[in-house]
Amino acid sequence: MFVLGIDPGLSRCGYGVINVQNSKEVAIAAGVVRTAADEETCRRLHEIRNEIRLLISEYNPEVVAIERVLFQRNVKTAISVSQVIGVVMVEALDAGCEIAEYSPTEVKLAVAGYGGAEKKEIQIMVKTLLRIKRDLEPVDAADALAVALCYSANRSVVSP
Repeated sequence: MFVLGIDPGLSRCGYGVINVQNSKEVAIAAGVVRTAADEETCRRLHEIRNEIRLLISEYNPEVVAIERVLFQRNVKTAISVSQVIGVVMVEALDAGCEIAEYSPTEVKLAVAGYGGAEKKEIQIMVKTLLRIKRDLEPVDAADALAVALCYSANRSVVSP
């Protein structure tokens, strides 16, 4: 089963694809969709939509796991991230994918063992769990893989 993890953002939208077989996860792809800050929001969302559509077409995931926004100090950022989440959800539904949403705390708990883990700890655990040798840059790619791993961890808890 392929899982596409998404760390949503308007400037940098992280993605990570893992293959889950027999409770073992293997990293397939990871990266970041970047959009220019000087572009109109609608054009940036369109670019993200196109890239997500390509990723879904290329990897054919059964599940798209998305980190949801619970709280942001900057309202403008929270709105733009929510717009990205909406675009990703629509693309996932159009492709027939299951959608799973997780809070940042749920992702940290699943990957690092506790909900207060720092970004660097998440990066280290993602590399360890997926047996990745090199650093994942930018951090959004590691975060997206962490979201996909969160789906896998939660799936194994509820499924025998």
